[in-house]
Amino acid sequence: MTNPFYDPYAVLQKVYGRGSWLKQALAETPVEELHRARTVRVCYGVLENDLYFDACIRAFAPKTPKLPVRILLKIALYFLLVLKKPRYMVTDSAVSLAKKLGKGGAAGFLNAFLRAFDEAKVPQPAGEAERLSLTYSVPLFAVNRLLAQYGREAEEIVRRRPPRTFVRFVSDEAARPYLERCTYEQTPFANLYAFPAFRRDGAFDEGKYTFQSVGSVAICEGIEPCGHLLDACAAPGGKSVLLAGRCGRVTAFELHPHRAELIRAYAARMGVKNIEIVCRDSSVHEEKYDGAFGAVLVDAPCSGYGVTGENPDIKLFRKEEDLAALCKVQRAILNACAPYVRAGGCLYYSTCSVFEEENDGAVAAFLAANGEFSVERAESPLGHKKTAFGLQFLPHLSMGAGFYFCKLRRRA
Repeated sequence: MTNPFYDPYAVLQKVYGRGSWLKQALAETPVEELHRARTVRVCYGVLENDLYFDACIRAFAPKTPKLPVRILLKIALYFLLVLKKPRYMVTDSAVSLAKKLGKGGAAGFLNAFLRAFDEAKVPQPAGEAERLSLTYSVPLFAVNRLLAQYGREAEEIVRRRPPRTFVRFVSDEAARPYLERCTYEQTPFANLYAFPAFRRDGAFDEGKYTFQSVGSVAICEGIEPCGHLLDACAAPGGKSVLLAGRCGRVTAFELHPHRAELIRAYAARMGVKNIEIVCRDSSVHEEKYDGAFGAVLVDAPCSGYGVTGENPDIKLFRKEEDLAALCKVQRAILNACAPYVRAGGCLYYSTCSVFEEENDGAVAAFLAANGEFSVERAESPLGHKKTAFGLQFLPHLSMGAGFYFCKLRRRA
């Protein structure tokens, strides 16, 4: 039988060692198909518990192990603490793989660590911020921001939830066979359902359904139909494709050519033909687009701290110092794209962040510099909080999603 640590190690070595995003690492790593679901679960689980596992290692290792050994220990801790596998099985798998990887010198250390490890002896911090950071493996800077902004709600925001797969069907008819045989959860949006588990089949390639988050759909539902819409930060294309059914045509801007191809492939699979894809930098204003669109959506690059539940590697890679740079980009894109909205049209701003500085903070800065725009109150059937300018969706209110949406109208 294949060592159950082998495939997770191959994937996580690319994440920890090369800085690859988890989805990218999973896509490019050949794994045993029979156990793919387990491999995916382990990889996500290790990253979800990364900071806690670091604390476990510090508590029982005399010095910091080298990266390959740390990865093996984190996989072992996930098998031991979360999957509740027998200690002898976990130890044997870790030691065996270490030898296979040419790390036989670490075999004794791994054996001793895993036999001695006792979770009850892992030191627990006294402070609230430190406790939340360790318990949910969220960087301390993010926890401090959440506590300052949300108070006691902060723990609900970072609390881990059972995984959901959101599937958007193109029609009731396309959805019916899956709803008849699968467990699912209704969302407030037509033909969008949450499944605890969903196996992709040939209907996906036929364009009968797609995987699209509840946040993505909620943002699209908040946009008024119009003749010509600009999706200024469009890849991978889910919003462009959905909005193409609500608007006469959609122009999709994307900076990177390989990501522009993702939009093209997405649209082709879904049979959508009224999308024009333009490879360009949305933060740079181009006069030829001034007044060309009835609506512009700026779904801006952001910290992603509203969607760490489905992208736990965000907690690994996004640092506090990144926020200032991201805020600068968000405001540059808003200011560059605002003139593209024709008089009387709407500018929509969204992020998948729960941090005020990326959300209401960005809108406040934009309004101060663009007096021809004013806030127009948005509504949504998905649970949310109203902020000074928009809607803040939070994981415990919004089916696991954290994101922000604001609607601005240009004076007629």
